Amino acid sequence: MMITLTKRGYTGDMDLEAIAALIHACEAVDCLDEGSSIAELRQEIEAPDVDRDRNLHLWETPEGTLIGFAQLWIPESGEVRDGFLWFRVHPLFRGGTVEREIVAWGEARMQEVSQECGVPVSLRSGTRESDGDRIRFLESCGFAVDRYFFRMERVAAESIPTPQLPPEFTVQIGEQQKNGDAWVELYNQSFIDHWNFHTFTRDRLDYELANLPYRPAFDLVAVSPDGQFAGFCYCTIYDEKNRQTGRNEGWITVLGTRRGFRHQGIGRALLLAGMQQLQSAGVETILLSVDAQSPTGALKLYESVGFRKSFAKVSLFKALESLELAN
Repeated sequence: MMITLTKRGYTGDMDLEAIAALIHACEAVDCLDEGSSIAELRQEIEAPDVDRDRNLHLWETPEGTLIGFAQLWIPESGEVRDGFLWFRVHPLFRGGTVEREIVAWGEARMQEVSQECGVPVSLRSGTRESDGDRIRFLESCGFAVDRYFFRMERVAAESIPTPQLPPEFTVQIGEQQKNGDAWVELYNQSFIDHWNFHTFTRDRLDYELANLPYRPAFDLVAVSPDGQFAGFCYCTIYDEKNRQTGRNEGWITVLGTRRGFRHQGIGRALLLAGMQQLQSAGVETILLSVDAQSPTGALKLYESVGFRKSFAKVSLFKALESLELAN
């Protein structure tokens, strides 16, 4: 559909209702389980690592109806800045110019980053493996699939084995609140050698503690006999999301083991302990996401305790030529 579009930046709370309505219109057709409330959008958009002036953009009809929304998440450091482009286009306006304008905006914004920071840049986007139209569109723009991620789930009521830590290791709870700097350092040291790793910051932790669901009992840290933080499991129940969907789910949000403490059963013990906490909280289904090519063997670990794949997501990648090189 060829139309004349108006494109503009994000202007604050007055845009949230229209963005939420657009996402719900897309969800009604796509069934991607990615609906979002105004409160959830506000929490995400107001996060400390979101540049609301430059990394959010809206596309409207001449009458002012929102038909496209895009957000770029750009890491603050790295030898290559790998921007992630998330976008939605209203089902009635797909297949025309809107999607290509969004990708062109994302490419131009990343080239600005290249000029400002003096580093190569790339653009990344993703969708479900079953979303053939989105994948074919991105491929037509020069993207290529380079990574798969699995959503996995397990019935919470099924028996959970007893966690077994190495001798003299203990589990402490609530360390994000009690010892935030050490928890952030543990997170970064646990994931520093993982694919597409980006540093987690104390500012981000403080924001999430203040704005996202948090229960100290779901915040588990394994501590070695000499007092080192060796691994962690953090779980979440999104009550608002459960009310919207009518489901009763809890998440293994993140699980990691610091280098030097791996292959001792710490990750498995923390995973089982987190599952027990979610089971005790009364959830019916336990969910998690995993890199299908994780170098730590995470997929086999999850399968060994009863998780099964429900669907796959794909990450698509496009290297961008810097403006300096192009001129």
